[in-house]
Amino acid sequence: MNTIKVNNREFNVIKLLGKGKGGYSYLVTDGRREYVVKQIHHEPCEYYQFGDKIQSEINDYKKLEAAEINIPKMLDVDKENERILKEYVDGDTIYDIVLKDEMKKQYVEQVKDMCSKLYALHMNIDYFPTNFIVNDDKLWYIDFECNDYMEEWNFENWGIKYWSKTPELLKYYNEHKE
Repeated sequence: MNTIKVNNREFNVIKLLGKGKGGYSYLVTDGRREYVVKQIHHEPCEYYQFGDKIQSEINDYKKLEAAEINIPKMLDVDKENERILKEYVDGDTIYDIVLKDEMKKQYVEQVKDMCSKLYALHMNIDYFPTNFIVNDDKLWYIDFECNDYMEEWNFENWGIKYWSKTPELLKYYNEHKE
């Protein structure tokens, strides 16, 4: 894929950034700026049930925006082709930072600050470290997925297991390295 359209705007694809349970994210450019285009996919996911994925992304974005946590701006939605254009936040993921032994205490403090805002609204986000980017020492949640709060899936009980070189993170790394 060399180009991708979001509504009537065409973008040159620079590279695949990653694949999640709901879609593929591509770094793209219009020749002036870089963006991310998320292309929704409908591949099966054994541990997560989806409804209308594109509408869920829109609804979740609005909830996260209202929660006032750092997320990239949703710039456009192409419902017909199930594509989302969003702001590109440059930086390393927490996953890469952990693997390079460059983790800083302030990143965990920042995610805990996000948690305090989210828990007050009875929400969880996907705390897996590939969903977080550090840009100028500021933590960004780059996914738009959020769910009703469940203690089992909060940061302290689930997410923290992947924010350092724990057995869980190393197992994931060994199963997904290229």
